[in-house]
Amino acid sequence: MYSEKFQASLKAVEAAREKNTAYEPQRMTAQQKEDLLAAYHPDYKQDEFELLKIGPNKGDKVPSQLADILQAHSRITAESVDLSAPDYDVDVLVIGGGGAGASAAIEADEAGAKVMIVTKLRIGDANTMMAEGGIQAADKPNDSPAIHFVDAFGGGHFAAKRELLRKLVCDAPEAIQWLSELGVEFDKDADGTMITTHGGGTSRKRMHAAKDYSGAEIMRTLRDEVLNREIPVVDFTAAIELILDDKGNAAGAVLMNMETKELLVARAKTVIIATGGAGRMHYQGFPTSNHYGATADGLVLGYRAGAKLLYAETLQYHPTGAAYPEQIFGALVTEKVRSLGAKLVNVNGEVFMHPLETRDVSAASIIRECSTRGNGVDTGNGKGVWLDTPMIEKIGGEGTIEKRIPAMMRMFEKYGIDIRKEPILVYPTLHYQNGGLDITEDGMTTNVRNLFVAGEAVGGIHGKNRLMGNSLLDIIVFGRNAGINAAKAAKETEVGTLTLDHIAAFEKEMADANICTETVSPKLLPDYTRK
Repeated sequence: MYSEKFQASLKAVEAAREKNTAYEPQRMTAQQKEDLLAAYHPDYKQDEFELLKIGPNKGDKVPSQLADILQAHSRITAESVDLSAPDYDVDVLVIGGGGAGASAAIEADEAGAKVMIVTKLRIGDANTMMAEGGIQAADKPNDSPAIHFVDAFGGGHFAAKRELLRKLVCDAPEAIQWLSELGVEFDKDADGTMITTHGGGTSRKRMHAAKDYSGAEIMRTLRDEVLNREIPVVDFTAAIELILDDKGNAAGAVLMNMETKELLVARAKTVIIATGGAGRMHYQGFPTSNHYGATADGLVLGYRAGAKLLYAETLQYHPTGAAYPEQIFGALVTEKVRSLGAKLVNVNGEVFMHPLETRDVSAASIIRECSTRGNGVDTGNGKGVWLDTPMIEKIGGEGTIEKRIPAMMRMFEKYGIDIRKEPILVYPTLHYQNGGLDITEDGMTTNVRNLFVAGEAVGGIHGKNRLMGNSLLDIIVFGRNAGINAAKAAKETEVGTLTLDHIAAFEKEMADANICTETVSPKLLPDYTRK
């Protein structure tokens, strides 16, 4: 099954395991990190980016694939849609059925608003469901929101919008309480105290988890609450264009049934974009840990309607995506594996970095090891490095893996790999959209009134790099925030005449900038047909 070189590398890892388990590698200095990122992180590859020629971010740099869909034709024309008789008429329209959208809908409903969720797949088909490691909150005696802020601000290269990050960390303990009261089963000690662990870049143990099914457990609970409240959910229906009113405010969306392609109109006093990430854009050809519908839809919808982007040039490449076997290439190997004691090891059995550096630094270190240093393991489908999982049971005792990361154990078990006894191969995978639509502290976009954003479609909360556990946190904190404030704004809003005039205005901008393209957007689903 394995080549001789592959087997020799496995033996080298096994031979060094005892020494490596006890070895504590040094953390990099700030300058070493900056030099490493500049040389190896995908965000620094200048030829993979383009300057936008039109729109509110004209002149800004974004990934080439994102530029293509931002500067593309709408799927419709204003003339093709009858806005005079809306199919739906609500106070708050939530676009997206993941954790952020569900949290927003619950709070808007709680505030007395008439709410509807529309999602192009099913409620729960989202990156939330696939998140594994946990959710951060500073709720232990040796911790505080201030320390959480410092960790996250530094981990994001001091680029986060301070007011957004402040809200994230200060609202975190109450977010955990809210989830717990809704029914999320967090890991607890026998006395009921929540178990917390470290994550990359954290100075305190503040990661709350439900084994390594954390996102699935949270999404299950939120989905049940949405359904129990009888909040309408329109599945398999994509938002393909925002509707504005004659005052320039967000006032609904044009929807498309994914099966019949029928166009529908949803009128709303306020709109919440909660469409998630962009992993299925496969920037720079990377594999992805993301769900099938993660194609940056919210960024396209908001941008064409005039909403500004922030840090759209920054992506997170999770350092540990599965590199072998090929059936799960790119699938997430949770950071919790490293927080429990597994270390990253090269082809020669050498630990080459501290296991809990921030994600961008860890990803760049692995890329360096596999490229210029020539210390990667040939998987038959590229290169990777070892994540020495048997170290976990050497440190935590027999049974730790099955108790704390059962999903990981079962994912690899399907392919004949027992992670309790043998290491796994990993390589960075496209994981998170750090940048997104620019919002103020109340969740509204900075330049389109009554358009709110929550979750991964937001830019600025995490700066230019996100720490583990802060994404499950931000979908709750900013999802709830958007729902509360959208409901409040809806009470004070009289919707004007509905219009799609911004489509023609955007087309004119494209023509004036000599942009010639056949691309239409939003993309909606990835295209894996063979060319």
